Amino acid sequence: MSDFRRIGAVTSANTGGMRNDVMHTDTDRCVRAVQSKDARFDGWFFTAVTTTRIYCRPSCPVVPPKPRNMTFYPSAAAAQQAGFRACKRCRPDASPGSPRWNERADLAARAMRLIADGVVDREGVPGLGARLGYSTRQVERQLLAELGAGPLALARAQRAQTARLLIETTSLPMGEVAFASGFASIRAFNDTVREVFALSPSELRTRAAGRGRGGAAPAAAATTPGTVTLRLPYRAPLFPDNLFGHLAATAVPGTEEWREGAYRCTMRLPHGHGIATLRPADGHIACRLTLTDLRDLAAAVSRCRRLLDLDADPEAVDGLLREDPLLAPLVDRAPGRRVPHTVDPAEFALRAVLGQQVSTAAARTLAGRLVTAHGTPVEDPDGGLTHLFPAPGELAELDPAGLAMPGTRRRTFTALVAALASSGLDLGPGSDWQCARERLAALPGIGPWTVETIAMRALGDPDAFVATDLGVRLAVAGLGLPATPAALTRRSRAWQPWRSYAVQHLWATGDHPVNRMPAA
Repeated sequence: MSDFRRIGAVTSANTGGMRNDVMHTDTDRCVRAVQSKDARFDGWFFTAVTTTRIYCRPSCPVVPPKPRNMTFYPSAAAAQQAGFRACKRCRPDASPGSPRWNERADLAARAMRLIADGVVDREGVPGLGARLGYSTRQVERQLLAELGAGPLALARAQRAQTARLLIETTSLPMGEVAFASGFASIRAFNDTVREVFALSPSELRTRAAGRGRGGAAPAAAATTPGTVTLRLPYRAPLFPDNLFGHLAATAVPGTEEWREGAYRCTMRLPHGHGIATLRPADGHIACRLTLTDLRDLAAAVSRCRRLLDLDADPEAVDGLLREDPLLAPLVDRAPGRRVPHTVDPAEFALRAVLGQQVSTAAARTLAGRLVTAHGTPVEDPDGGLTHLFPAPGELAELDPAGLAMPGTRRRTFTALVAALASSGLDLGPGSDWQCARERLAALPGIGPWTVETIAMRALGDPDAFVATDLGVRLAVAGLGLPATPAALTRRSRAWQPWRSYAVQHLWATGDHPVNRMPAA
């Protein structure tokens, strides 16, 4: 490992993975990352070249510019606002997202998750502030301080990336691309694409077609209306077995399936519904989205990335966990483990209650019955998927007597439905993790296991820890870790802020289908 890599790994571990908060201001470290073409820092910061007026990702394959000609920005939006255009070679707009937005629960991180989900495009900056509980001025000030750009500029950069995806992967007329990307007018669409990519929309499409003829790696053209095929990048390494194994083993019939080496699921989206097909490939996740409304593309991509934890920084996580001699062999055996999340936090919370004190198979059966009886039917062009999981509002009038579970769990389920349907409990991307924990714990029948399971999988908290989980207890007994939940929780503090990832490694010591990716 190079000296720079050692410095980066140590810094990340000591700061809980938030090294990028000031990294773009540390010129020496950024220069070394660019000169070594370190892909680990793609998405952490962006390099702008003052002589060419181009901005790149750190791993750009071209000859690095002279240090005196480099300047660094914390976001692509900040580089664009400063008048730089995206490099045509390394496509910095397609970098993995910064890990820090999924590692933190402060204002800036919550805002970035909501922007990625398309809230600014749908509700404007006032809507973003209302969801966060802050004034628009406070939100703008915080984002400018951390990212060098306000919410409108950040949303505009995302619209440009969405437009590029649609231009290069579909044959849609440019007018439809413009509105599907979130632009209010054709003129704004044309101006933004030219400004960000230094090419017109038509030139971008022609260039993509040319790459296909030349044998490079073009984005595949959609063959079905509303279908987009793309690649989801991530920071290596990525260990896919438990990630896809968990999703496949717990898949609810009708809403999820494992088919021909791919995980498929239905998604409830702001303007309609979608079906995602996700397959591990060489260096990326192959993703095919079938959407009833292409305006949902950015939200669908964001949710798929969160589902598979693709913006994680595995070197920071593995580096800290390796410091524990009992965990080090597990990490070395499978570096790059991710935490499987969800495309719908409310759905996962309801499924977590259905799964209390029952087997994985029983939980799937209960959820499948709920889907059949109350889910919204959808049409899957490939067959196999039949419904959306019912939304809390659709379950509000449910007769608890119809649920095949003990009476205490029925009360828990209906209380959770009521809290989610009334908006009294927010588990979405902009939620306050601690507040969500407290409100969950206040509901009848929801204890520490359920709270932490929802925090890990639905909220995406990287430091959630299920000390009372049966699989964790079996694992720690075999490793010689403390057996009681209280002692184990104290021992786990050495794994902070990555205890959710430690849980994945502990679960992997057992022989359970969630740890194995099914055969294609």
